[in-house]
Amino acid sequence: MQTTARFLSFVLVVTLVAGCATQKPTDKPYYENLSVHRPQVEVIGETTVKDTIIPNTNTKVIMPAFHVNEKVDAVLDSISRYNQVRKFVDGYTIQIYSGQNREEAMEAKKKMTGELSQYTANLQYQQPKFRVTVGKYFSKLEAHTDLVKLRKNFSAAILVPEKIPVR
Repeated sequence: MQTTARFLSFVLVVTLVAGCATQKPTDKPYYENLSVHRPQVEVIGETTVKDTIIPNTNTKVIMPAFHVNEKVDAVLDSISRYNQVRKFVDGYTIQIYSGQNREEAMEAKKKMTGELSQYTANLQYQQPKFRVTVGKYFSKLEAHTDLVKLRKNFSAAILVPEKIPVR
């Protein structure tokens, strides 16, 4: 009984080791012709898509069963009223400097306007630190392209969530 178990475990180990062996690399690309397994379709004459479309002659007018217009109008009106009183929108900005040193913040803003004139840098003081930010974006995807450009000159540039004022 033990010899059979040992033999089976030996065969199992040998099979496992042989199955996990790496294959020899070859320079030839793999190619297999599977065209013999494709189904054969017999085409009679030339057909087009226009010939295969059957026009629908049974047209029926279906009247709506549920009227939701009043409900939809009420929801749209409430959304419109909310948008009129809303002052801010959740968005993003790119922060290129954040620290307590005012001179460094002014230098970062000056470097920004000198090297990358297409962007406008904003210097803000939020106690106890100075922040230099660039741009106002509504989504991360919008901001990402500018972030990549700004990181070439400002390695500490990061994307920061911010409230954007709505006009």
